Amino acid sequence: MLMDKLRSSRDRKRHIGRFASMLFLGLTLFWPPKLLVAITLSHSEAVRIGNKVWQNECNGTIAGLTSWNEGENFASLGIGHFIWYPKGARGPFDESFPNLVNFVSSRGAKLPEILLRAKESPCPWNTRGEFERARQTPEMKQLRQFLADTVDLQAEFLVARLQAALPKMLAEVEAGSRTKVEKNFGRMSDTSRGCYPLVDYVNFKGEGVLKTERYKGQGWGLLQVLEEMRPEAPDCVKEFSGAAAAVLKRRVKNSPPARHEAKWLPGWLSRVNSYSRN
Repeated sequence: MLMDKLRSSRDRKRHIGRFASMLFLGLTLFWPPKLLVAITLSHSEAVRIGNKVWQNECNGTIAGLTSWNEGENFASLGIGHFIWYPKGARGPFDESFPNLVNFVSSRGAKLPEILLRAKESPCPWNTRGEFERARQTPEMKQLRQFLADTVDLQAEFLVARLQAALPKMLAEVEAGSRTKVEKNFGRMSDTSRGCYPLVDYVNFKGEGVLKTERYKGQGWGLLQVLEEMRPEAPDCVKEFSGAAAAVLKRRVKNSPPARHEAKWLPGWLSRVNSYSRN
C-alpha cells in the first residue's frame, strides 16, 4: 500500500501525540493553559484522517493533488487543496501552501526543485491557463509525486493547524461563549471519530475568525459551527454534523445573489452529513 511504502522509505515511526504535545506547550506561552485542549492522535489515526480529506478534496487521486479551479485566482495543492497565490494576487482566503512546505521540510521531507526555488516565493504560475498548460511538465509531475509521497506529513500539518485554531477562535469569540466553544471543541477532539470532522471542516471552510469571511456579519467557519452546537447533545459528532449543515445553509441564504452559491449547497451538505457516519 502507498502509506506502507512511504513509512518504510523514510523509516519513520513517529506519533502525532508527541508533536501535538510540543505544539501544546508552545501555545501555552501565548494563551492560558486552561483555555487549551491538546489533541493527541497516533500517526496511523492522523494518516486515516488525512486520507479522508484527500478523498474529499481530490477524490483520492494523485492527479487531483495539483489543481486550479475555474473562477479562482490561486492554485489548490495537496490533500487539503492548500492555497498558493501567484505574485500580486490575493483574496479573502488564507494562503496555506507555503506554511505546508515549511512544515514538511522541517519534518525531513526532500523538496522538489520547484519548491526549493520558490520556498518563500509566490506560485510560479500566474493564471489558471498557465497552470493547465504546465500540467504535464516535468516540474509539475515532480510536484505531484512529492505531494503523493508526503500524505502522512500533510496529515500532521492538518492536525497542527486544527490545534492552532483553538486559541484564535477563543480570542475572537465573545467572552460569554468561550466556555461553550472550548467544551464543544474538547468533546469533538477527544476521539479520532470526532477529530476528523474538525480537521476536515477547518480545512474545508476555515476557522471562522476572518472578517473577510462574512456575509451580513455572519461567518461559516469552524467557530460558527462550534457556537451552533448544543454542548449537552449526547452524540457530539452527530450534533456537529447538524450544526455544520445549519451554518452552511445560513451562508447560502446570506450570500450575494450574484455568487449563485446555492449550486454548491448539495455537495457541501453531503460532505458534512457524512461526518456522523465515519
